[in-house]
Amino acid sequence: MKFQLDEQQGGNSISRHEKNRVWVNGQPHGSSLLVPWRGEVQPWGVDRFEALDEAAFERILVLRPELVIFGSGERLRFVPPARYRALIEARIGLETMDLAAACRTYNVLAAEGRSVLAALLMEAQD
Repeated sequence: MKFQLDEQQGGNSISRHEKNRVWVNGQPHGSSLLVPWRGEVQPWGVDRFEALDEAAFERILVLRPELVIFGSGERLRFVPPARYRALIEARIGLETMDLAAACRTYNVLAAEGRSVLAALLMEAQD
């Protein structure tokens, strides 16, 4: 007998991920995006790690998460804290992981009812 729901009710979930594509609520996305625990999935508008700036992280503030899971792409890369200072000042936590780990962690936290947001970087292919 199963005791867990296959999908969380009323929230977003990431059902699959590949190198530069994730499926949220069954819909594929091939560019960087913001996945809040509830509400609309939004394009993030960043296509390279080097393009991450203060404005990219300030866009997250309006979604009011308590925690941001930053998926840095295929490999683990850390953004300098000065670039996400707005999150620090708003007392919003930020954890950095590669894309696969970020997707898994987001799902666990969202299923627990946490107000988490996945900021997933998917870099443009040359």
